[in-house]
Amino acid sequence: MSFPWAKEYTPAHPFMKWMDEKLPVPRLIYNAVGGGYEVPRNLNYFWNFGFLAGLCLVIQIVTGIVMAMHYAANTGVAFDTIEMTVRDVNWGWMFRYAHANGASAFFVVIYIHIFRGFYYGSYKAPREMVWLLGVVIFLLMMATAFMGYVLPWGQMSFWGAKVITGLFGAIPFVGEPLQQWLLGGFAPDNAALNRFFSLHYLLPFVILGVVILHIWALHIPGSSNPTGVEIKSESDTVPFYPYYVAKDGWAIGVFAIAFAAMVFFFPNALGHPDNYIPANPMSTPAHIVPEWYFWPFYAILRAFTQDFFFIPAKLMGVLAMFGAILVWFFLPWLDKSPVRSGSYRPTYKKFFWFGLIPAMAVLFYCGGAPAAEPYVMFSQIAGLYYFAHFLIILPVVSAIEKPLPLPYSITEAVLGKDEGAELAPSA
Repeated sequence: MSFPWAKEYTPAHPFMKWMDEKLPVPRLIYNAVGGGYEVPRNLNYFWNFGFLAGLCLVIQIVTGIVMAMHYAANTGVAFDTIEMTVRDVNWGWMFRYAHANGASAFFVVIYIHIFRGFYYGSYKAPREMVWLLGVVIFLLMMATAFMGYVLPWGQMSFWGAKVITGLFGAIPFVGEPLQQWLLGGFAPDNAALNRFFSLHYLLPFVILGVVILHIWALHIPGSSNPTGVEIKSESDTVPFYPYYVAKDGWAIGVFAIAFAAMVFFFPNALGHPDNYIPANPMSTPAHIVPEWYFWPFYAILRAFTQDFFFIPAKLMGVLAMFGAILVWFFLPWLDKSPVRSGSYRPTYKKFFWFGLIPAMAVLFYCGGAPAAEPYVMFSQIAGLYYFAHFLIILPVVSAIEKPLPLPYSITEAVLGKDEGAELAPSA
């Protein structure tokens, strides 16, 4: 988004002038993340998680390429190649643990980024396309992470692949042929491992492409902000560089400390113990569970225990599991409130903090718990509220609630309504 007061890129060096004429990459970067890109002056630290998500994607691509150099997609040696990389390759242990924990870090950052969007109404016009592309990125992340979890070919990798691909068998008529096509056979084996490895290597670059579209779509209307009020004047904005580059730099420092602590001191804390045992199709683990970032949707899948007339429980669980993410696509049209930010929507704020957040916490916990009571009952209650929040509560609340008065501008939200407040002139 360009404003009349935004600084123009004016190269001084003769080479940069020539480059700007022939291939204006510096101008593109300057307008995208430099002083030529103006952003709201009131962004809080929740807006740093978008940049951190990009950093996590870079970490995953770099470490994944190194890991692929030493990996063999063969069920006879896949497990051993991972162990060899950790033990015998120079710095192999660091790349392995950075890649494994980087996936968890990526999902932590993305979940915060998504729920920030829920609270501040980042899905509302004119940023619908930004939101829709973000949901596509999340779906691609889920697919990439699942295929990556299969590659170590440990016990949980094998049985996780068997259970998750088995879900496609619940689809009427085409389910079983589709499942066999995905696996390249009737059970996870060499064909499945090769396919998953190829797609796991490819999809991060697809994600990178969609991220570029996501950022491009963001730069058309400009960044949202905690008040939900659109930019009205020059005093509402500051240049992205140096102000928010410095703020992102501080966030990167905090993230790097936490990430390094996980990689160097607790590298296996988030891994399932059974996945450090080679895959054995003849020995079923006592408790098959996916990685933690799948748990809320896994809990919704398992919440269906009884057939509904002619619809099998397994099929309803599969539809609900995918529907739990697909419902996000419709948020720009389900939420009719003219106010974006939850900070000015008192009724919505209560349902968000005391309804949606606790429901997600319960689903996270129950997804990693055994498929037994009372966890199944808790999953059913939390899953019911989850769908009710988006499909019933959100549309009704947005239609009947009375929002709080909005500030006239972002500047007023920052400096208050003091008539005597003088704004510093833009540099």
